[in-house]
Amino acid sequence: MPAKQMLPGRRPSAVKAQGRKRPAAARGPARSGPLERLRRTQRQLNKAWDRPLTAYYLIFGSSLLLTGLGLVMVYSASMIKALQLGLGDAYFFKKQFLAAVIGAVLLFAASRMPVKLHRALSYPVLAGTLFLMALVQVPGIGVSINGNQNWISLGGPFMLQPSEFGKLALILWGADLLARKGEKGLLSQWKHLLVPLVPVAFLLLGLIMLGGDMGTAMILGAVLFGLLWLAGAPTRMFAGVLVFAGVIVALLIKTSPHRMDRLACLGATDPGKNDLCWQAVHGIYALASGGWFGSGLGASVEKWGQLPEAHTDFIFAITGEELGLAGTLSVLALFAALGYAGIRVAGRTEDSFVRYAAGGVTTWITAQAVINIGAVLGLLPIAGVPLPLFSYGGSALLPTMFAVGLLIAFAREEPAARAALAMRRPKSGRQRSGPIWKSMRRRVKRRPSGER
Repeated sequence: MPAKQMLPGRRPSAVKAQGRKRPAAARGPARSGPLERLRRTQRQLNKAWDRPLTAYYLIFGSSLLLTGLGLVMVYSASMIKALQLGLGDAYFFKKQFLAAVIGAVLLFAASRMPVKLHRALSYPVLAGTLFLMALVQVPGIGVSINGNQNWISLGGPFMLQPSEFGKLALILWGADLLARKGEKGLLSQWKHLLVPLVPVAFLLLGLIMLGGDMGTAMILGAVLFGLLWLAGAPTRMFAGVLVFAGVIVALLIKTSPHRMDRLACLGATDPGKNDLCWQAVHGIYALASGGWFGSGLGASVEKWGQLPEAHTDFIFAITGEELGLAGTLSVLALFAALGYAGIRVAGRTEDSFVRYAAGGVTTWITAQAVINIGAVLGLLPIAGVPLPLFSYGGSALLPTMFAVGLLIAFAREEPAARAALAMRRPKSGRQRSGPIWKSMRRRVKRRPSGER
C-alpha cells in the first residue's frame, strides 16, 4: 500500500489546507480596545450580580458595615454631650453597643427561623405592640421626651419606644394577612384588599400620633403603601388612599405651629428669627465644613453643643463633617446595596409572604433613610427619625436588626442560594478536602484511566 494513499472522497487541496492557518487579516482585528474591555467588565459584573448568594452577602455585609460604622460615629458624636452631662465619654456608646449585641442575637435568630415560624409570630407581635403602645398613653407609665410621649421607662437609664416595633408588627402581620387572602384569591376584591389591613394600620398610626411622633407615623404610612403596592392595588384605589393620607398629613401640619416652623426651614441658610432653623442650618454647616475627606474622626466642631441631636437624628451631618463626602457617599452606597438586595429577594421569590415581608422591610429601611438624610440635607422637613442601623437608639436598632435577619432568612430560602449553601457545608463526620468550587455544577472525580 502506498505511503501517501488518499482516503476516498478527499481532495489533495483539502488535505493540504488542514495544516494551514488563516492569516491574521482574515481572522479580523484583535478586540483589545477600551470599549471591548468595558464590555468584558460589564459581563463579569452582570455574572457576579446573578450569582445565587449575591443578595445574601449584600444584606449581611451592608448591614454589618452600617452597624459597625454607626457604633464608631455614635461614640465620636456623643462623647462631648456625655461629658457635658457629667457622664463618661463612652456612656452612649456603651448603651448602643449593648443594643447592638442584643440586636445581633435577634438577627441571628430571625435568620435561622423558618418562614412558618415568622408567620406564626405575626399575631403575637402585633398584639404585644398594640398593648405597649396603648400603655404609653397611661399617665405615670408613659414618658415624654422632647414633647413626644412615646416612651416607657424600663428602670435606670433604659427606655423603650414601642412605636418602633409597630413597623415590624405591621409588616409581619400585613404580609401574613395578604398572603392568606392571596391564596384564596380574594385580593381582587377591594374590600378584602383594604380590610382589615388599612383599619389596623390606622389604629397604629392613631396611637403614634397621640404621642405626637409624626416622623414614625410617616414611616408606618410608607410601609402601608408599600404593602398595598406589592399586593397589586389598583391605581385608582392606591391614589385615593394616598390623597386621603396626604390631606390628613396637611391638616396635622397646619394645626401644629411646631410642624409649620419645621416646614418653613426647608432650604434655610440662616437660623432666622429666634433661631427657629438653628438645627437645620448647623447640619448644613457640618456637611459643608467636611470637604472631600473630612476633618478627621473625632475632630467635629458642631458636636460641641452647636448641633442638637448630633448622635441621633443628625449623625449623618457629623459623619459628613468628620469623614467628608467620601464617608457620606459610602453610607449612601451601603443603603443602596441593602435596598437593592431587598428588592431582589422580593422579586425572585415564589412565596407571597416572603415577597410582601421582604418588600415591606425594604420600604421601611429605605424610606426612613431617605427621610433622615433628606432632612439633614435640607431637602425635607426635620421629622425626628433616626438613621436605620446607624443612629443612637436601642429601641430603633433592635427591630431593625430583626428585620434584617428576616431578609437574610428569605435570601437563604431561595432554591439556588439554598443549593449553593448546601454545597459549601461539609457532611457530618467528614472533612471536605480539595478546592471549593464556586459554580453550581455537580463535581465528578476523574479516574486514573481517564474515564468518568
